[in-house]
Amino acid sequence: MSTHWQKSTYSGDASNCVNIATAPTGHLLLRESDTPATILTTTPAPLRSLIQTLKGAKAK
Repeated sequence: MSTHWQKSTYSGDASNCVNIATAPTGHLLLRESDTPATILTTTPAPLRSLIQTLKGAKAK
């Protein structure tokens, strides 16, 4: 089974994009387009926390 990667809507048309996919286990897979062989694995709760933290840091 191949992994279906989706590009972040915040990534432009440039080559520096964040991709996300769901593993059969339900874990989330993240990779950066410049280094696609490096894949981070997480679950929804920690990823949600990271995104909320980053959004908060951007607002300051």
